[in-house]
Amino acid sequence: MGDVEALKKQEQRKRINSGYMWALICAVFWGLWYIPGEIIWNINPFNEMLSEVSHMMSSSGSMVVVAAEVSALNALFAVLSLIIWNGCLLRLNELGRTIKNFNLCSKWLLAGSVLGGPVAIFGSFMAMAFIGSAFAAVASLLYPVVGSVAAFLWYGEKITRRASIGIFIIIVGSISIFGGKFIHDIHSAGGLQWLGYLGGLMAASGWGLEGAIAGIGLEFSESDTGLTARFIFELLFWWLIIIPIFAIAGFPMYEYATAVFQPVPLMVLAFTGLASGFCYVTWYKSFPLIGVGRGQGVANLYGLISIILLLLFVGSTPGWTVFIGGLLCVAGAVVMFTEEPLEIETLRNQNTEGLKMEDDF
Repeated sequence: MGDVEALKKQEQRKRINSGYMWALICAVFWGLWYIPGEIIWNINPFNEMLSEVSHMMSSSGSMVVVAAEVSALNALFAVLSLIIWNGCLLRLNELGRTIKNFNLCSKWLLAGSVLGGPVAIFGSFMAMAFIGSAFAAVASLLYPVVGSVAAFLWYGEKITRRASIGIFIIIVGSISIFGGKFIHDIHSAGGLQWLGYLGGLMAASGWGLEGAIAGIGLEFSESDTGLTARFIFELLFWWLIIIPIFAIAGFPMYEYATAVFQPVPLMVLAFTGLASGFCYVTWYKSFPLIGVGRGQGVANLYGLISIILLLLFVGSTPGWTVFIGGLLCVAGAVVMFTEEPLEIETLRNQNTEGLKMEDDF
C-alpha cells in the first residue's frame, strides 16, 4: 500500500510540475508580448492612421479606433501562428472537429473568444494607448483574482490557503515592479485617464472570466486545438462584425490593414501574433493540470520577465522597486510551487465534482 501511495504522489507531483512549467512558459511569452505592444504605436502605418483618424474625430476617439485595428491584426497573426503550430502537430482534422462540436465545447470557446479578444486584448491596447504600458500591465495583474473567484463560484475549483497566499504575493510584487512608471503614466495621461482605466478593467475582467470559461471548455477539447478554435472565433468577431462597423462609420480600417504588409510593421505584427498565440497555448495547457487560479497566478510572473527581457534586449535600467518586486514574485512562486501534491489531487470541491457545466450556459 505504501508503494502505491508513493507512486500516486510521484505521479501527482509530475502533473503539477508540468502545469507550473506551462504557466511559467506562458509568463515568458506574455512578457515578450508587451515589447511589440509598446512599439507598435510608434511605427507606420499605425502612427499615420492615428494622425488621419484624429482629424476626423477627437484624439481620444482615434486611439480607440486604432486600438481596434491593432487588436484585430493581433488576432489575425495569432491565428496564422496557431494554424502552423497545429499543422506541425498533425491536428488540423481535430481542429475542424472541435469547431463543429458546438453544443459540447465550441460554445465555451466562443464565449472565451469574446472575453479574451474584444474585451481583454482590446482593453489592454486601450490602456497602453491612453495611459501607458506599465499601467496596462498592472491593471492586467488583477485578472487571477477575477478568474479564481469566478472558477470557485461557478464550478467549485479549489484554491488552497497556500495557493491564495502565493497568488497575492506575486500580484503585490508585480505591482511593485511597475510602480515607478505606473505612477508616471497616471500623472502624464491628462484628461484621457478614464478610457485607460476602462481598458484596464476590461483586461482584468476579460482575461479572468475567460480563464474560468476555458476551465470548462478544456474538459471537452484538447488544449492546442481548443485554443486555436478560440482565436478563430475571435478573428471572425473582429473582421466580420467589429471592423466592418468601423469601416461603415467612415474610418479607413481596410486601407491601413493592407498597409501593414511592409517589412517593419509585418515583423512587429508577426512577433506580436507569435507571442500572443503561444502565450495562450501554454496558458490553456496549464489549466487542466493545476487549475485556473494557479495557472493565472504563475502566469502573472510576466511582469518580472518583461522587465528582464527589456533589460537584456533594450538596455532599460530597472529602478529599486523592480528588485523588491522581483524578490516578492520569486517568493510567491516558491510558496505556490512547494504546495503538497495531494492538496490538489482533485482541482474541484467534492460537492461540485458531478456538476454538469454544459447545462448552465
